[in-house]
Amino acid sequence: MQGAFESVKGRPFFVRRWGDPSLPRLLLLHGFPEYGGAWHDVAKSLNQRFHCIAPDQRGFGQSWTPEGVEAYGASHLIDDMVALIGTDAMTGPISVFGHDWGAAIAYGLAMFHPGLVDRLIIANGVHPVPFQRALAAGGAQTTASQYITWLRQPGVEDDLSANGFEKLQQLFATHMDMSWLSGTRLQDYKVEWSRPGRLRAMLNWYRASPLVVATPGQPIAIPPLPLTRLKVPQPHLLLWGDGDTALLPETTQGLEEFAPDLTRITLPGCDHWLHHQKPEEVAQAILDWHP
Repeated sequence: MQGAFESVKGRPFFVRRWGDPSLPRLLLLHGFPEYGGAWHDVAKSLNQRFHCIAPDQRGFGQSWTPEGVEAYGASHLIDDMVALIGTDAMTGPISVFGHDWGAAIAYGLAMFHPGLVDRLIIANGVHPVPFQRALAAGGAQTTASQYITWLRQPGVEDDLSANGFEKLQQLFATHMDMSWLSGTRLQDYKVEWSRPGRLRAMLNWYRASPLVVATPGQPIAIPPLPLTRLKVPQPHLLLWGDGDTALLPETTQGLEEFAPDLTRITLPGCDHWLHHQKPEEVAQAILDWHP
């Protein structure tokens, strides 16, 4: 693995790469509260087939961290990755793999820039329409997602960073196996979280999102969505850790409506952090599915 700063639209982004650059490209997009190094174990099992590219996304890790909530709107985040794909020496479409918030950007690339993406892989991430439907329904997913409303409040970054990021660790450990985040790996994460302005920027992804979260037990009308534009024309693989308590199965109900060429694979015995808990199984599922 080699990591280096690369210019994306004239801004510095830190990008890790594994595998021969002549191999087919696979863009790996991390979520919250991770960074590009989160893909290390999966990439080790994929780099004989793919040239794996894992950027620290805007506001995360060592990459460019602009001020202001508006800088973290989805269109900006997607355009970053369009530019990164375009700066690569190779031409032609690329496979994209996203997890958590990285899945949102991966879906955006597939839907709004279909000529750039040949295959879409998602691990415990959600398409915007089924997710918004679940958030508006007032049921179990609405309850599970109340943390989004909390994270959007001003000054939450101070609470999350106190006592060595105690609350941040608790936030994404609730009812899930976090044994993978310990020792030197935990210290590496704390280094990334501690960079100036990073935690605020990471939370700005939530603050800039148009997703509407209902109050539990009080369903609301679904905001207008451009349904005809939210189609995934590519072959799509959805990998799912069945113990996820942050994203429940209802968040993917009806996904076939938007992704007609969908393959679902459930990985039992893991949860939202499946790419850390079972990286070899995640990689093998991709290798078996991808031609």
